[in-house]
Amino acid sequence: MATTIFWFRQDLRLHDQVALKFALDQLVQTVEQDRRSPDLGHHLLPVFCLPDFLQTSSWGFSRMSSLRRYWLLSALRDLSDQLAKLGCPLLICPIDASSALPQLAQHVGARKIVCEEIAAPEELAEISALRNAGLQVHTVWQSSLLSSDDLPWDKQCLPQVFTQFRQIIEGEGISPPPPLPAPSSLPSWPTTIIPAHLQLDFSQLPWQEPTPDPRSSFPLGEGEFSGGEAAALEHLRQYLRARLPHTYKQTRNGLMGKDFSSKWSPWLANGALSARNAYAELKRFELEHGANDGSYWLWFELLWRDYFRFLHLQYGAKLYRAQGLNSTSSEAHSSHNQTKFDAWCQGATGESLIDAAMHELHTTGYLSNRLRQVVASYLIYELDGNWRAGAAWFETCLIDYDVYSNQGNWLYIAGRGTDPRGGRRFSVAKQVRDHDRDGHYQRTWST
Repeated sequence: MATTIFWFRQDLRLHDQVALKFALDQLVQTVEQDRRSPDLGHHLLPVFCLPDFLQTSSWGFSRMSSLRRYWLLSALRDLSDQLAKLGCPLLICPIDASSALPQLAQHVGARKIVCEEIAAPEELAEISALRNAGLQVHTVWQSSLLSSDDLPWDKQCLPQVFTQFRQIIEGEGISPPPPLPAPSSLPSWPTTIIPAHLQLDFSQLPWQEPTPDPRSSFPLGEGEFSGGEAAALEHLRQYLRARLPHTYKQTRNGLMGKDFSSKWSPWLANGALSARNAYAELKRFELEHGANDGSYWLWFELLWRDYFRFLHLQYGAKLYRAQGLNSTSSEAHSSHNQTKFDAWCQGATGESLIDAAMHELHTTGYLSNRLRQVVASYLIYELDGNWRAGAAWFETCLIDYDVYSNQGNWLYIAGRGTDPRGGRRFSVAKQVRDHDRDGHYQRTWST
């Protein structure tokens, strides 16, 4: 029997699943090539390996808040429901992939593992560990809007400034491939009994339903604000139905409210929403209602998301060094004052806007893009903080944590990426004047 393990990572959806389509195509080819057994069939085992919820970062705090755990588990529940309807349930492993997948492969006689490619150091190390264990692992690049194969340069020759990248893409008329439909059927599970220590059901998971906070711009647990694919597609429909793309550029720097930005990022981050699907629906919206600067700016932001992904394909682990892409290992802004850092994390710096923002981040797992830049700048330039510690705190808190965008944005603010201006330092007083002149945001999130 031909069995393939499909390992879900940051792609918790069935629509536009390029990696899953590859896995299914490979299964069919395997069966067609091997006719030795008269009862030869093919099986698929969809798997998700839970991260260690108790793992701490090198900075001494948990790598995943309870809100991030909720966001992940709600996405898994939705994915599990969808797969069950197709007769091919999701297997949730309570241990890490490097331990679980070799055992699973041996138990079910899997010939290969297929998963999406994630070009970040820890995720690449997982793949290396599996291959070192003797497994055949196929990775498929699928998280970007644009296909890396369609770019007019080798991945090692990426334009070093985002503006140049965007201008070349637009000048050459490069557009995303259309999204794939969700599969209407899947092969069955392998018949082998899977050991109890390699599986969990949802009743065994640390599920904690959050109480929606009425102040939140992204109220977890309210309406469509849950982590799965169904909620993602419903949110996208509602956003377009309200014609909000037309006002996106005007409102995107807002600090509060459900509608000032698209709020696509939490679902894009866990893969419940495909960037290509969001773009395809946006183009459909423009055909029906017209395009303007607002709808264009959503494409602009999706290109930024792609740029950070392609930077990882080019530079990999260099993006995680203290100096980032700088040629020297300067220690400027690499110190770490624990007391000041703790005050920043807890919203106790004494700077009203910064403290309000950090309270919102901790309470809701969400923060506007404008304030993410401001608090990052404050940590680096006003508190002489370590940018990598700040990036790690965002990883802990943000429900839309995305390894590519998080690292890219912190490098950008710290002046250790490809930004030609060598960093971005924000005046807190100016940000208050421009975005919270009446102090409403600061009062709302004072505690």
